[in-house]
Parts: sequence; C-alpha cells; structure tokens
Amino acid sequence: MMDIARLWPDPDAAPLDDAALTELYAHRAGPDLRVNFVSSVDGAVELDGYSEGLSSGSDKRVFGLLRMLCDALVVGAGTLRHEGYRALRLDEKRRAWRTARGMSEYPTLVVVSGALELNPAQAAFADAPVRPIVVTHGRAPADRRALLEPVADVLTVGDDRVDLSAALARLRERGLAHLLSEGGPHLFGALLAEDLVDDVCLTISPLVTGPGAGRIVAGAPTPPKDFTLRHALIADGALLTRYGLDR
Repeated sequence: MMDIARLWPDPDAAPLDDAALTELYAHRAGPDLRVNFVSSVDGAVELDGYSEGLSSGSDKRVFGLLRMLCDALVVGAGTLRHEGYRALRLDEKRRAWRTARGMSEYPTLVVVSGALELNPAQAAFADAPVRPIVVTHGRAPADRRALLEPVADVLTVGDDRVDLSAALARLRERGLAHLLSEGGPHLFGALLAEDLVDDVCLTISPLVTGPGAGRIVAGAPTPPKDFTLRHALIADGALLTRYGLDR
C-alpha cells in the first residue's frame, strides 16, 4: 500500500492509515456534491487520451476511499463510455464499513446523458450490484430510453436539457445525500455553472505532459469561485488536495 503523509495542516511525515484518511475525506453533515480529478503539473486531464496514465497507487487509494464514502457516483455519459466504466463494486472491508454506518452496501451509479447514447450491455449497467440511475431530459430519444429502462431507472429532469439542480434534488429525495462526481470536464463545468459543487478533490501527478490535453473543467465560462484548502497530502511526489466551498 502506497504511504500517504500529511503536508497541511499539521505536517506529519508518519503514514496515514485508512481510518485517518477516512476522517480527512469525510463528507460534511448536510447534502453535498464532491468532484474528484487527477491532473498533471501542467494541468492536463489525460495522458494518451485517458486519465489512467496520470494516476498512481496513492491516487487509486483515495479514489476507492471516496467511492466508499459516497451515496452515489455521478458521471457523464461520455466519460462512462470513454473510460470503460465497469460495475460499481467495493471490496468486503469497505462494504462492511458502509453497512456498519447504516449505508447501502454499494453506492448507486448515476449517469447524466442528454442523448442516451449508452450501451445497456456495458458492465456498468449489466453487472451493477445496485440498479443504476440515468438522468436525461424530455427530448431524449424514446427508443434509447426504452433500451435502458430494463437495466436502469431513467429520470427526466428538464425539457430540452438536463436540469442538474432538479436532478440533484431528485437524487436526494431518494436518500442519496452525499454525491461524488468523477466528471468528465463538461459535467464538472455544468455543475460549477449552477453552483452545485461543494468539494474538489484533486491529485496533482508529478508529470508534465506538454500541450494538447484539456483541463479538468470544460464548457461555457463561469465566474471564479473561492475554494478553501482543507488539506494537502503527499505520496511519492504526487500531491493529493481537497478544497471546499465555504457556504
């Protein structure tokens, strides 16, 4: 297991165990939405087309922990397809942690898609331990909706575009209070535009990739928002940071 130490606050070179990491990344008391990304030193969101090339053992450790802590994982359809998402499963230890705290064994996968260009045979749907949710709008193709309905709950929020604020309200009505999004960048940009992001977890990989790749956020410009650094961790040259919005 990759050692992770705290740089800030209270610098400590001693490796953090899973309990200490869980406390550092714990969700706030009320409903919230957290995003998690990895980028290079020069801001790239991918290497050779995929985020996997930027990740490391420590990043994957936090990645798995964040999934354990959330009620639902929210992801854009393009990211689900491109990154080849599998079924959202956790190991026995993490399932036990969740059930001991009154949570379901597994988080729910939530896919945001306007066009519904999704394959119901993809493992993320076909092998899911919990029935996924697909969030779309009223003008989504009816034939694609019909193909997905056997493997997922399809929620309609918005007339001709996905209303993300309404979508989050619908998810919270289902008891999914603590949400984690792994992107992609366009979904992150849309969530920022509607002021729905409470927490940003960003791993900075010790790589410089050069020009070409996009950033962790894409889409229409949005006003700057001041986030507060909650912690900074280090592991084998990678920085693992968490920023929160003071509401």
